[in-house]
Amino acid sequence: MTEGFVKEKALDKVPENMDKIVSIRDLWVCRAEHAVLESISLELFAGDFLGLIGPNGGGKSTLLKVMLGLIKPDRGEITLFGLPPAAARSHVGYMPQKTIFDSSFPVKVLDVVLMGRYSRKGLMRRYGHEDREAAQRALQAVGMQDRADREIGALSGGEQQRVFVARSLVSDPQLLLLDEPTAGVDSAQQTDFYDLLCHLNRDLGIAIVLVSHDVTAISTYVSKIACLNQRLYYHGSRELTSADIEKAYGCPVEMIAHGTPHRVLREHD
Repeated sequence: MTEGFVKEKALDKVPENMDKIVSIRDLWVCRAEHAVLESISLELFAGDFLGLIGPNGGGKSTLLKVMLGLIKPDRGEITLFGLPPAAARSHVGYMPQKTIFDSSFPVKVLDVVLMGRYSRKGLMRRYGHEDREAAQRALQAVGMQDRADREIGALSGGEQQRVFVARSLVSDPQLLLLDEPTAGVDSAQQTDFYDLLCHLNRDLGIAIVLVSHDVTAISTYVSKIACLNQRLYYHGSRELTSADIEKAYGCPVEMIAHGTPHRVLREHD
């Protein structure tokens, strides 16, 4: 599986020998004079698997969109692969929080994955042999190559999520941003999905930022954890302190640590 997924042009325009892939310094995003993101500083390196947790409305999706160049910060600096976010977008795969589509629309899995080539081809250009080969490799990487000719609406929720990950991979990214990718997927399929992410990270070398409310998954699978609620609490490790969590969530938390299968909240008002 790993050998079949070759990143042919992943290093185009990216400086050589650069291990640091994301650099954010004192970044602010404001809306109507309210800080959505406040003084965010973060560094990510090749091979990182960062789990990003935090309460609803804490700015997690906003931070991903800043990294994609879809939202311009009001203050601060951000580079991806040494480039401004918009210029580095072709090296980043993105899976939004909710993928909305008509399940009755007769579109095949392969065609859904090919949509991820838009950044390379443009909307009005036809897909060629190279594009279709890239789509097949992406499907192979997520274990869905045998579903290429199936209609997307006929797949299970977990299978559809794998297809959407393949769509994110088809542009050969070095960084994958996933916003609540297991929402609506049952627990059994979630385990398979997280195993897939570990394969992409460990075997294919793709750095991942995973936004999730699933603390069990975060503490079990990722290599680093950060908590975001307007401010970012991050120590570059697999653990966060109780003080960090309490500040971010605004309620007392006993423990969150790598390998711990649950989070415990003390009784509080």
